[in-house]
Amino acid sequence: MSHVEEFLTSEEEQEIVSAIVEAEKNTSGEIRVHIEATSKIDHFSRAQQIFHFLKMDNTKDGNGVLIYVAVEDKKFVIYGDVGIDNAVPKGFWNSTKDVIASNFQESNFKQGIIEGILRAGKELEAHFPWDHNDTNELNDAISKG
Repeated sequence: MSHVEEFLTSEEEQEIVSAIVEAEKNTSGEIRVHIEATSKIDHFSRAQQIFHFLKMDNTKDGNGVLIYVAVEDKKFVIYGDVGIDNAVPKGFWNSTKDVIASNFQESNFKQGIIEGILRAGKELEAHFPWDHNDTNELNDAISKG
């Protein structure tokens, strides 16, 4: 079994998907999680590639957020599209990264990802509240590479 498959149980993955659904309930923003073993390029650049590959840069309001995890490298990136990146307060991404990192240091991977998702969801809700015309533009499932 690969490190990616061992990283989270199927139950933990379902809990993460449920957190995405919950976080997106009150916002037009979109949140995705991508997990892969390793990256041959720097992790921020890889997160940008995945963001584009998952078509997260095609959201109507530029309000997609990707949590990218490279399991074997023990690295993760939170990448927000231009709309949300311009809207969040200075230091928001760093404080969210710190919450995830503190959980990861304790091997609480699922909880770290969930807390990151819920924090991103609250911030998306503040800047991009849900409208009755909003549709879920992106799949909520965890993608793997």
